[in-house]
Amino acid sequence: MSENRPMDGPGELERVIEDWDGEQVVVHFDAASDTWMFVCIHSRRLGPAGGGTRMKVYGSPAEALRDGTRLAAGMTVKFAVAGLPFGGGKAVLAVPSLPTGEERRVLLHRYADLVCSLGGNYLTGCDMNTTPADLDVVYETCPHVFGRSGGSGEPGPFTARGVFHGIRASVAHVHGSPSLEGRTVLVQGVGSVGARLAALLAEAGADLVVSDADCERAADVAGRLGARVVPAETALGTDCDVYAPCATGGTLSAATIPGLRCRIVAGAANNQLAEPADADRLRDRGILYAPDFVINAGGVFHNVGRESLGWGDPEVDRALEGIGDTLGEIFERSEAEGISTGQAAQKLADRRLSTGLPG
Repeated sequence: MSENRPMDGPGELERVIEDWDGEQVVVHFDAASDTWMFVCIHSRRLGPAGGGTRMKVYGSPAEALRDGTRLAAGMTVKFAVAGLPFGGGKAVLAVPSLPTGEERRVLLHRYADLVCSLGGNYLTGCDMNTTPADLDVVYETCPHVFGRSGGSGEPGPFTARGVFHGIRASVAHVHGSPSLEGRTVLVQGVGSVGARLAALLAEAGADLVVSDADCERAADVAGRLGARVVPAETALGTDCDVYAPCATGGTLSAATIPGLRCRIVAGAANNQLAEPADADRLRDRGILYAPDFVINAGGVFHNVGRESLGWGDPEVDRALEGIGDTLGEIFERSEAEGISTGQAAQKLADRRLSTGLPG
């Protein structure tokens, strides 16, 4: 490992694995690129594990592994609630810097060898800092890929559409109508998914507010859509009807929830809660939370549905619209049982996992 890369304390990787409830972690250090590769398989109860490949610069290998294990567990419940015949997995490539050109291509080929060694027990797609073009490279030597440019392609537009349906269902539950006319919606993070979601919201008549760590990107999206911009550091405390986190996870916590000034949290980001108890904190504040692993499933409906289940446009469209129906079921169960929406969604996932049958 490079002398400039942070090191974990003795046994830190082992502790992360020991504290996890998943099935399998594959750990590989690629000395040629100074990259740690982690493939985390949380569950194959409903089928082979599926999940994206995240490429990122992390503070340490253990931090990268924690990210992978947390994301893999989220994929398990996402597939279960979605009723799809897959388990949860995630891969993380902890790089010293984001590679380009031939260096990136060679790294992806070596990663493809690692995925292929699992014999189809893990299928991968896009995630942070990886693209359908990257998956094309992986596919050159490994068939266990979904979402490549030669397949179903970029999932972002479909994730955005699913979140849009979920926001409408959330607004309907709170206000009695799914109309977004005049409702203030703050989209925090206007990248691949957030920018597309913002466009759908603007078209639906929402009073749109956007925020992003990249000020120029936020200004560009706002200019195109007629939205207002708020600084990233004040987004959480902005007065709005719907707060839609669409960037990195973990923004909702015991420290930040008291400062929220919204009635609904419904966005595309994975792992929005710092810990499960944050769903209860949102409920205690009277804020309706659309569980992230339910509302952001549009991308997997598109990629997995088309490539593994033979779906066409009608089936994908029905699945995206069904995200709102599923959220409605979760909201009703939450109220009937006096539990958080996070707990209600987890119960739905657990019921499907216990039978070993999707749907």
